[in-house]
Amino acid sequence: MNRIRIAALFIALSPLAAQAGVRADVDNDLDQARREVRTELAQERAKLDKENLSLGDGLQFGKEDRHEAAKHKDLPRGEITPQGDLLVEGKAVAVDAAQRRQLLDYRAQVIGIARIGIDAGEQAAMLAIDATNVSLFRLIVGGMTGSLERRVEASVKQNIQPMVLQICRSLPRLRDSQQALAASVPEFRPYATLDANDVADCERDVGNELAAN
Repeated sequence: MNRIRIAALFIALSPLAAQAGVRADVDNDLDQARREVRTELAQERAKLDKENLSLGDGLQFGKEDRHEAAKHKDLPRGEITPQGDLLVEGKAVAVDAAQRRQLLDYRAQVIGIARIGIDAGEQAAMLAIDATNVSLFRLIVGGMTGSLERRVEASVKQNIQPMVLQICRSLPRLRDSQQALAASVPEFRPYATLDANDVADCERDVGNELAAN
Protein backbone atom coordinates (compact mmCIF):
# COMPACT_ATOMS: atom_id res chain seq x y z
CA MET A 1 0.00 0.00 0.00
CA ASN A 2 1.74 3.14 -1.20
CA ARG A 3 0.18 5.18 1.59
CA ILE A 4 1.98 3.29 4.33
CA ARG A 5 5.22 5.13 4.72
CA ILE A 6 8.31 2.94 4.68
CA ALA A 7 9.55 4.92 7.65
CA ALA A 8 6.74 3.45 9.74
CA LEU A 9 8.28 0.01 9.49
CA PHE A 10 11.59 1.24 10.84
CA ILE A 11 10.05 3.37 13.57
CA ALA A 12 8.08 0.32 14.67
CA LEU A 13 11.35 -1.24 15.74
CA SER A 14 11.85 1.62 18.22
CA PRO A 15 10.56 1.59 21.82
CA LEU A 16 6.84 0.86 22.31
CA ALA A 17 6.06 4.48 23.19
CA ALA A 18 7.03 5.54 19.68
CA GLN A 19 5.03 2.71 18.08
CA ALA A 20 1.69 4.02 19.35
CA GLY A 21 2.06 7.27 17.43
CA VAL A 22 3.19 5.44 14.32
CA ARG A 23 0.20 3.10 14.50
CA ALA A 24 -2.11 6.11 14.62
CA ASP A 25 -0.44 7.49 11.50
CA VAL A 26 -0.83 4.16 9.72
CA ASP A 27 -4.51 3.93 10.70
CA ASN A 28 -5.09 7.44 9.36
CA ASP A 29 -3.33 6.58 6.11
CA LEU A 30 -5.42 3.42 5.69
CA ASP A 31 -8.67 5.31 6.36
CA GLN A 32 -7.65 7.90 3.78
CA ALA A 33 -6.88 5.12 1.30
CA ARG A 34 -10.35 3.64 1.81
CA ARG A 35 -12.01 7.00 1.24
CA GLU A 36 -10.02 7.62 -1.92
CA VAL A 37 -10.80 4.18 -3.36
CA ARG A 38 -14.53 4.65 -2.70
CA THR A 39 -14.54 8.16 -4.15
CA GLU A 40 -12.64 7.22 -7.31
CA LEU A 41 -14.75 4.15 -8.03
CA ALA A 42 -17.99 6.02 -7.35
CA GLN A 43 -16.89 8.48 -10.02
CA GLU A 44 -16.21 5.61 -12.42
CA ARG A 45 -19.68 4.17 -11.81
CA ALA A 46 -21.26 7.55 -12.51
CA LYS A 47 -19.38 7.82 -15.80
CA LEU A 48 -20.83 4.53 -17.02
CA ASP A 49 -24.34 5.97 -17.25
CA LYS A 50 -23.40 9.44 -18.44
CA GLU A 51 -20.65 8.84 -21.00
CA ASN A 52 -20.65 7.12 -24.38
CA LEU A 53 -19.82 3.42 -24.38
CA SER A 54 -16.65 2.87 -26.39
CA LEU A 55 -16.64 -0.10 -28.75
CA GLY A 56 -13.66 -1.95 -30.16
CA ASP A 57 -11.26 -3.99 -28.07
CA GLY A 58 -12.90 -3.28 -24.72
CA LEU A 59 -14.61 -6.70 -24.63
CA GLN A 60 -11.64 -8.92 -25.39
CA PHE A 61 -11.56 -12.01 -23.18
CA GLY A 62 -8.78 -14.55 -23.12
CA LYS A 63 -5.74 -14.56 -25.34
CA GLU A 64 -5.67 -12.78 -28.67
CA ASP A 65 -3.15 -13.34 -31.47
CA ARG A 66 -1.30 -10.47 -33.11
CA HIS A 67 -3.42 -10.58 -36.26
CA GLU A 68 -6.67 -10.18 -34.34
CA ALA A 69 -5.16 -7.51 -32.09
CA ALA A 70 -4.05 -5.52 -35.16
CA LYS A 71 -7.54 -5.67 -36.65
CA HIS A 72 -9.12 -4.36 -33.47
CA LYS A 73 -6.54 -1.61 -33.17
CA ASP A 74 -7.34 -0.36 -36.69
CA LEU A 75 -11.10 -0.17 -36.13
CA PRO A 76 -12.71 3.25 -36.49
CA ARG A 77 -13.78 4.81 -33.22
CA GLY A 78 -17.19 3.43 -32.33
CA GLU A 79 -19.49 4.48 -29.49
CA ILE A 80 -23.02 3.95 -28.21
CA THR A 81 -24.51 7.02 -26.56
CA PRO A 82 -26.81 6.96 -23.50
CA GLN A 83 -29.65 7.76 -25.94
CA GLY A 84 -28.93 4.65 -28.04
CA ASP A 85 -27.18 6.32 -30.97
CA LEU A 86 -24.38 4.44 -32.70
CA LEU A 87 -21.49 6.78 -33.54
CA VAL A 88 -18.70 5.85 -35.93
CA GLU A 89 -15.88 8.38 -35.93
CA GLY A 90 -18.27 10.78 -34.24
CA LYS A 91 -21.00 10.50 -36.88
CA ALA A 92 -24.40 9.04 -36.02
CA VAL A 93 -25.51 5.95 -37.95
CA ALA A 94 -29.14 5.98 -39.04
CA VAL A 95 -31.13 3.50 -36.91
CA ASP A 96 -34.80 2.79 -36.45
CA ALA A 97 -36.63 2.34 -33.14
CA ALA A 98 -36.04 -1.42 -32.97
CA GLN A 99 -32.33 -1.04 -33.67
CA ARG A 100 -32.08 1.68 -31.04
CA ARG A 101 -33.62 -0.70 -28.50
CA GLN A 102 -31.02 -3.30 -29.45
CA LEU A 103 -28.23 -0.77 -29.00
CA LEU A 104 -29.56 0.30 -25.62
CA ASP A 105 -29.95 -3.30 -24.47
CA TYR A 106 -26.40 -4.12 -25.55
CA ARG A 107 -25.07 -1.00 -23.88
CA ALA A 108 -26.89 -1.90 -20.64
CA GLN A 109 -25.40 -5.41 -20.65
CA VAL A 110 -21.87 -4.12 -21.13
CA ILE A 111 -22.33 -1.53 -18.40
CA GLY A 112 -23.68 -4.23 -16.10
CA ILE A 113 -20.52 -6.27 -16.63
CA ALA A 114 -18.39 -3.17 -16.08
CA ARG A 115 -20.16 -2.52 -12.78
CA ILE A 116 -19.38 -6.04 -11.60
CA GLY A 117 -15.75 -5.42 -12.52
CA ILE A 118 -15.67 -2.15 -10.58
CA ASP A 119 -17.35 -3.81 -7.58
CA ALA A 120 -14.77 -6.60 -7.68
CA GLY A 121 -11.94 -4.08 -7.90
CA GLU A 122 -13.30 -2.13 -4.94
CA GLN A 123 -13.73 -5.24 -2.85
CA ALA A 124 -10.20 -6.42 -3.69
CA ALA A 125 -8.78 -3.04 -2.69
CA MET A 126 -10.69 -3.03 0.60
CA LEU A 127 -9.60 -6.58 1.39
CA ALA A 128 -5.99 -5.61 0.81
CA ILE A 129 -6.35 -2.53 3.03
CA ASP A 130 -8.11 -4.49 5.77
CA ALA A 131 -5.44 -7.20 5.67
CA THR A 132 -2.81 -4.53 6.11
CA ASN A 133 -4.65 -3.01 9.07
CA VAL A 134 -2.96 -5.23 11.64
CA SER A 135 -0.62 -4.51 14.50
CA LEU A 136 2.73 -3.09 13.46
CA PHE A 137 4.47 -6.17 14.73
CA ARG A 138 2.34 -8.46 12.57
CA LEU A 139 2.75 -6.07 9.67
CA ILE A 140 6.53 -6.27 9.94
CA VAL A 141 6.62 -10.04 10.38
CA GLY A 142 4.10 -10.57 7.61
CA GLY A 143 6.08 -8.37 5.27
CA MET A 144 9.32 -10.18 6.08
CA THR A 145 7.98 -13.71 5.75
CA GLY A 146 5.45 -13.22 2.98
CA SER A 147 2.58 -14.42 5.19
CA LEU A 148 0.76 -11.09 4.84
CA GLU A 149 0.90 -11.30 1.06
CA ARG A 150 -0.38 -14.89 1.10
CA ARG A 151 -3.24 -13.92 3.40
CA VAL A 152 -4.27 -11.08 1.09
CA GLU A 153 -4.14 -13.34 -1.97
CA ALA A 154 -6.24 -16.04 -0.30
CA SER A 155 -8.85 -13.51 0.81
CA VAL A 156 -9.04 -11.93 -2.64
CA LYS A 157 -9.46 -15.31 -4.34
CA GLN A 158 -12.21 -16.37 -1.97
CA ASN A 159 -14.21 -13.16 -2.27
CA ILE A 160 -13.48 -12.01 -5.82
CA GLN A 161 -13.67 -15.25 -7.79
CA PRO A 162 -17.51 -15.49 -7.58
CA MET A 163 -17.80 -11.94 -8.96
CA VAL A 164 -15.47 -12.67 -11.85
CA LEU A 165 -17.32 -15.89 -12.63
CA GLN A 166 -20.54 -13.87 -12.71
CA ILE A 167 -19.00 -11.92 -15.58
CA CYS A 168 -18.18 -15.16 -17.40
CA ARG A 169 -21.75 -16.37 -17.01
CA SER A 170 -23.04 -13.12 -18.50
CA LEU A 171 -21.11 -13.64 -21.73
CA PRO A 172 -23.43 -16.05 -23.60
CA ARG A 173 -26.35 -13.58 -23.49
CA LEU A 174 -24.00 -10.71 -24.32
CA ARG A 175 -22.61 -12.55 -27.34
CA ASP A 176 -26.13 -13.34 -28.55
CA SER A 177 -27.01 -9.65 -28.30
CA GLN A 178 -23.81 -8.67 -30.05
CA GLN A 179 -24.45 -11.06 -32.93
CA ALA A 180 -28.07 -9.97 -33.30
CA LEU A 181 -27.02 -6.33 -33.33
CA ALA A 182 -24.31 -7.03 -35.92
CA ALA A 183 -26.91 -8.67 -38.14
CA SER A 184 -29.32 -5.78 -37.69
CA VAL A 185 -26.88 -2.87 -38.00
CA PRO A 186 -24.09 -3.51 -40.55
CA GLU A 187 -22.01 -0.63 -39.21
CA PHE A 188 -21.79 -2.45 -35.85
CA ARG A 189 -20.35 -5.68 -37.32
CA PRO A 190 -16.66 -4.77 -36.95
CA TYR A 191 -17.20 -4.36 -33.22
CA ALA A 192 -18.81 -7.79 -32.73
CA THR A 193 -15.52 -9.31 -31.52
CA LEU A 194 -16.77 -11.62 -28.78
CA ASP A 195 -16.54 -15.16 -30.15
CA ALA A 196 -17.57 -18.62 -28.97
CA ASN A 197 -14.09 -19.42 -27.63
CA ASP A 198 -14.17 -16.35 -25.39
CA VAL A 199 -17.40 -17.56 -23.84
CA ALA A 200 -16.32 -21.18 -23.53
CA ASP A 201 -12.87 -20.45 -22.10
CA CYS A 202 -13.74 -17.65 -19.68
CA GLU A 203 -14.32 -19.72 -16.53
CA ARG A 204 -11.33 -21.94 -17.26
CA ASP A 205 -9.08 -18.92 -17.78
CA VAL A 206 -10.33 -17.33 -14.55
CA GLY A 207 -9.57 -20.51 -12.63
CA ASN A 208 -6.10 -20.77 -14.13
CA GLU A 209 -5.34 -17.10 -13.46
CA LEU A 210 -6.39 -17.29 -9.83
CA ALA A 211 -4.53 -20.55 -9.30
CA ALA A 212 -1.35 -19.02 -10.71
CA ASN A 213 -1.38 -16.03 -8.35
